[in-house]
Amino acid sequence: MISQEAFQNEIQLIIANAVREDVGSGDHSSLACIPENAFGKAQLLVKDKGILAGVEFARQVFKYIDSRLRMTVHVQDGTAVKFGDIAFVVQGPQQSILKAERLVLNAMQRMSAIATKTDYFVQVLKGTKTKILDTRKTTPGIRALEKWAVTIGGGVNHRFALYDVIMLKDNHIDFAGGVANALNLTTEYIKLNQLNLKIIVEARDMDEIKDILAHGVADRILIDNFNIHETKEAVALIGNQCQTESSGGIDEVTLRHYAECGVDFISSGALTHSVYNMDLSLKAVE
Repeated sequence: MISQEAFQNEIQLIIANAVREDVGSGDHSSLACIPENAFGKAQLLVKDKGILAGVEFARQVFKYIDSRLRMTVHVQDGTAVKFGDIAFVVQGPQQSILKAERLVLNAMQRMSAIATKTDYFVQVLKGTKTKILDTRKTTPGIRALEKWAVTIGGGVNHRFALYDVIMLKDNHIDFAGGVANALNLTTEYIKLNQLNLKIIVEARDMDEIKDILAHGVADRILIDNFNIHETKEAVALIGNQCQTESSGGIDEVTLRHYAECGVDFISSGALTHSVYNMDLSLKAVE
């Protein structure tokens, strides 16, 4: 999986690119009417309910914009919030607060929505051994933020990208000429390139599961688009030979039923692609 150092590098790239996109040659609105030496403070006001996420990201944004900005945090990442809560207060140069405002809000609103949805899924799964996973169905350019939000909500990150886990899906299998050939070629590739990568293989039916198990190199089998009865059969067949993961059209209604089949993981793209931003605002205070 991706290292913490690589993950943090992604966050810094997101901040740098977002500031480039938003500020460009300068925040001329603030430059026009706010004195350079004017100091002030603003508070992050919650106008919704859910799980707050992005406080630590906001801290990094403020530091990037201006090292003189200081945050006093009242609500930590992963905390349940309600309308009227004040998450933090930031103080320092007014121009710098305004320069950071939109990036902080855009990120925190989306991250909080993802954390809130993830937390809901986690609560549904309570009492089972199943963990909820995200997917690569993320917004281009801000994947690190969205996956960070999943962990804040209590979920688990799947692979970060194409480079940190080998995942053989239906198209890989079909292009390679079947499960056995795909796994043979993958094994040779890993050995030739001296890679240390986990292997996840998608199965579309019980025959493919048997083929995967016969090869003996998969760390996890992705039981894709199986119904509840078929999933129970698949889990029984796989046993302890490798990890199991269910995916494909699983929603809030069916989530618990799939978990009760005994799978180790359930992956859901909905955690990151189907959320409504939490309502937050950054308001100047005396």
